[in-house]
Formats: sequence, C-alpha cells, structure tokens
Amino acid sequence: MEIAMKITASIMLATALALSSAPAGATVLDLSTMTCKQFVEGGDDTIKMVLVWMDGWYKGDSDEAIIDTDVFTENARKFGTYCGKNPTISIVNAAEAVLGK
Repeated sequence: MEIAMKITASIMLATALALSSAPAGATVLDLSTMTCKQFVEGGDDTIKMVLVWMDGWYKGDSDEAIIDTDVFTENARKFGTYCGKNPTISIVNAAEAVLGK
C-alpha cells in the first residue's frame, strides 16, 4: 500500500507541474529505458514530469492543448497502479498498455 499512497500523493501534485518552474538541478531522463520501479522510486519531480509527458504524448499533435484534470488524474492513477504491479516493465510499455490507442 505504501507505493499506492506515494503514487496517489504524487498524482495530486502532478497537475501543478504545468504551473510550476522546473526543478533547480537539471536532470536528463531517458524515458525509453526507465522502468516502472524507477518511475515509482523517482521522487515527486520525476513522477510529475513523466505523467505530464505521458499525457502530452498520448494526446498527439491533433488534439487540443487542454489538460482535463479529471482525465489526467484518472490516467495517472491507472498508470501508477499498473506500474506498482509491474515494476520491471518499461514505462513506455506500461503507458502503451494503459493508454495505448
């Protein structure tokens, strides 16, 4: 349950990412190799950045530039739950499994 609580807390903060400034220390995240375990253990900033990236990636170029916080939060919850149950899968594969079109 600790992982679920951490993910839930991070999801609540994720929508604030669009309104906040970038973290003070620059970080390079290779999302193509990041595992669900690394995502969950990555800390709030990493979790928020990945969730916002994922939201934009799956909207694509043709969708409107709108963040529906209810949809965002629900998708983030689904993704976090999936990653919590599948720690060795890559986040790209997890996102495809959860949000793939």
